Amino acid sequence: MMVRYNPEAKILKPQMNEDTKDYWALLQETKKLHLQRCKHCQSYMHPPRPVCHKCRKFDMEWVPADGKGTIYSYVVYQRSTFPTFKVPYEVVLVELEEGVRIVSNMIDCEPDELFIGMPVEVVVDQVTPELALPKFKRRNT
Repeated sequence: MMVRYNPEAKILKPQMNEDTKDYWALLQETKKLHLQRCKHCQSYMHPPRPVCHKCRKFDMEWVPADGKGTIYSYVVYQRSTFPTFKVPYEVVLVELEEGVRIVSNMIDCEPDELFIGMPVEVVVDQVTPELALPKFKRRNT
């Protein structure tokens, strides 16, 4: 059930930079997923970036995401590729209703229960006191 962390391994923070620091700060502070949106053409973007991928404007804002989506794709790791996680664990690519895709993990499914098109919703996992991560759970439709 879900990604299980290896207690002997260090949990590393995701790489953060000038474009992504607000994304991580909002997740940690509000415990809600926020997406970047272009103020000019209203396009959503993920991962965050300085310029709109559609209209090429630099006028971005952060807005709360509904957090609902479906599994677009997934993979189940049977061998350890990173010491932080116990195997087996899954990595899901979720397509949110806002139209962006986000890579994450599930919190309430065994790997053999996953399927493409599965309705999911975001939950915030407070992994360490300094690190909140967006994860997903099944959504009742």
